[in-house]
Amino acid sequence: MGKKGISVRTVVAIGIGAALVFVLMRFVAIPSGVPNTNLNLGIAILTIFAAIFGPLAGFLIGLIGHTLNDLTFGGVWWSWVIADAVYGLLIGLFWKIYKINDGKFAILQAVYFNLIQIVVNAVAWIGIAPVLDVLIHKEPVDKAFLQGVVAGGLNAGVVLILGTLLAFGYSATRVKAGSLKAE
Repeated sequence: MGKKGISVRTVVAIGIGAALVFVLMRFVAIPSGVPNTNLNLGIAILTIFAAIFGPLAGFLIGLIGHTLNDLTFGGVWWSWVIADAVYGLLIGLFWKIYKINDGKFAILQAVYFNLIQIVVNAVAWIGIAPVLDVLIHKEPVDKAFLQGVVAGGLNAGVVLILGTLLAFGYSATRVKAGSLKAE
């Protein structure tokens, strides 16, 4: 009997995805006007990697990438790290619906992809992050939820535009099942 575990391809994807998320969060952060809340292009990478490689990869990429980013600022903000990790996990749970790996990411899949990412962004950034900010870091409720709403909205917008383009682009490179015929 063969052992079923995480593939080498997925392990490599986790490493590359976490590194890309870290670099984009750290060096391409665009201030939003709300304290400690940036337009984050790394969320598109986290989303596309989770949509391609599944929930475990999404969870670990969010966890590792965000933790590395926070460590370079001197301290880990666990409420937001956990929110990113859960975001990656939840996006990855629906990876078969997106059909990105099958080369079949089309308009219908893009609609599903974006409806799911908007709901998951709301769960992560309007639910998990602010509640944990208040519980763990004793942040004021109004500040925590303002940051969460802004982060969730910005993330949803980034994924809607950049994430969808990445999904279409990557899917176009994949060979559709049954498209090769013997002569």
